[in-house]
Amino acid sequence: MKDHQIEVRVRYSETDQMGVVYHGNYIPYFEIGRVEWLRNKGISYKSMEESGIALPIVSMNINYKKSARYDELLTVHTIFKSQTSVKIEFDCAIYNEFDELLTTAQFILVFVSLETGRPMAPPEYILELLKTME
Repeated sequence: MKDHQIEVRVRYSETDQMGVVYHGNYIPYFEIGRVEWLRNKGISYKSMEESGIALPIVSMNINYKKSARYDELLTVHTIFKSQTSVKIEFDCAIYNEFDELLTTAQFILVFVSLETGRPMAPPEYILELLKTME
């Protein structure tokens, strides 16, 4: 399944004085979505790093449609879009508990060797997983 969903409740510390989520706090919500997308597919980001592979963001585009507010239950959708040589792309969206679209985003990440700091091909177990997404 290309799409994965996870719920996150907005904490007070993530908001401004008006109870609105600060724009920079959406990035961790999307990160939670991507990490849990991998975990849902049987891949631990921690074990990937322990085996010498990192997956940093090289490009992101975020569009804010409507504000998230304190104590709202958000649903983060993470959708696998594509994979080419060393890159993997995701489309993401955040909805509130009233099913209103709040934010959309696109992320490009690159598989990087922690030993060399250089881009690398994804490991075979990732390629096998991604073949099932097509």
